Amino acid sequence: MKEPGPGVVYTETVIYSPPQAYVNDVPYQLAIIELDAGGRLTGRIDGDRATIGDKVTLVELRNEVPFFRKK
Repeated sequence: MKEPGPGVVYTETVIYSPPQAYVNDVPYQLAIIELDAGGRLTGRIDGDRATIGDKVTLVELRNEVPFFRKK
């Protein structure tokens, strides 16, 4: 997977009832990020909760899952 660049939160939600693989992570935030380079992708928000319209930047990829943080 090519690393995505920065973007803006298009929509978001907080997960409280996850699949078994992520049960130790709850609660965690998922967001659809509208990338500055075009397109959208789903990623996790790391750190402070992001809201729609917040600018975010990629922090890291964990098991091919992009983690973003508010700028």
